[in-house]
Amino acid sequence: MSQFFQIHPENPQQRLINQAVEIINKGGVIVYPTDCAYALGCHLGDKSALEKIKRIRKLDDKHNFTLVCRDLSEIGTYAKVNNSDYRLLKSHTPGAYTFILNATTEVPRRLLHPKRRTIGLRIPENTIALHLMEALGEPIMSTSLIMPGEDLPLTDPYEIRDLLQHDVDLVIDGGYCGMEATSVISLVNDVPEIVREGAGDVSDFN
Repeated sequence: MSQFFQIHPENPQQRLINQAVEIINKGGVIVYPTDCAYALGCHLGDKSALEKIKRIRKLDDKHNFTLVCRDLSEIGTYAKVNNSDYRLLKSHTPGAYTFILNATTEVPRRLLHPKRRTIGLRIPENTIALHLMEALGEPIMSTSLIMPGEDLPLTDPYEIRDLLQHDVDLVIDGGYCGMEATSVISLVNDVPEIVREGAGDVSDFN
């Protein structure tokens, strides 16, 4: 049976944030709010938690997972970023974007695309998510909470709890946080490529 925390979206209770981080560090899978939708998250080094997320969403090995970071200083650890990439990232983060970048050796192989050493990275504009990563001290391995056969993410924390109470370790109720996926921008090649148009304005990348 999963735990259920109601965390204030603007002034998160540090006691609950710390408890959530403890659950992540012990191998738990959590549901947490971002600036676009609720997401499934776990410790980036935990193989069994990653497998649990794959089972919940019925994902195959070709799915691109995302490292959700607290700021740009973390991105340089996990992705190869040149000066023009950095300027783009700086002007569009935090925000509703996922950037596909070439990964460094710091990223566990099981998180990478099997044919390309790439990883999705993003910095959400959500206070609860940023407090979680601040307390964790590293990114959260994440994927949007879109159930098999559905096109849109789940939005109601109570519905999420009813549906996943035996599959996840914690559901964080952070209020309504949208139901549109991020815009996905690939910075793998010299020219930015719009992979998916979502919540973030993509006009700068055309």
